[in-house]
Amino acid sequence: MRVVSLVPSLTEAVAVSAPGLLVGVTDWCTHPAGLGGAVRVGGTKNPDVRAIVGLRPDLVIANEEENRAPDLAELRAAGVEVLVTEIRDLPQALRELDRVLVGALGLARPGWLADAEAAWARVEPAGELRAFVPVWRRPWMVLGRDTFAGDLLARLGVRNVYAGHAERYPRVPVEELAAADCDLVVLPDEPYRFTAEDGPEAFPGLPAALVSGRHLTWYGPSLAEAPAVLAAALRAAG
Repeated sequence: MRVVSLVPSLTEAVAVSAPGLLVGVTDWCTHPAGLGGAVRVGGTKNPDVRAIVGLRPDLVIANEEENRAPDLAELRAAGVEVLVTEIRDLPQALRELDRVLVGALGLARPGWLADAEAAWARVEPAGELRAFVPVWRRPWMVLGRDTFAGDLLARLGVRNVYAGHAERYPRVPVEELAAADCDLVVLPDEPYRFTAEDGPEAFPGLPAALVSGRHLTWYGPSLAEAPAVLAAALRAAG
């Protein structure tokens, strides 16, 4: 089977589970190492549809949030089969990974998927911390309602104060964020690359947890180690 993945998380999931299936990936697909055999087909928001069609894939894997509907419609119009995932929380992520890997690709259920389920089943939140989670700067944008990352944090005992917002990724003035009466700010290193020098200074006096964006937002093999990695980063902020 020839597969093109337009989602970095799913690229890693497929490549780790069945090396050799991927013939095309996006410019943002960075894991695992050794994707050199796959053609780069542009970004998640601006894929080269003609190049993808030219690869003659049996299946293109996409996501309703990361990829644009017009691009997927153009692929379908060219006769390409497209599987679109929707992932808003951990249980849905596990189901969708099963649907892609086992249902669509016909693979045996990978061991890392069982490891991920087991790792998250063992999580016991230690109390509850109020937090906001910026994902962009200039303008400031934060996690809002129904996000996969927000669900993972909630399972670790971090309550997103914007989880009830009408938007999934609302723009919020930095002054409002600073006055949100939270226990900490969670700063991932993607999509915006927050660092110790870029982000925490906007919220003086508020503990900042610098976390791995891959472990917070990717749904793939990284899920198995995500609870430990994220919990360690949250503890370090204290």
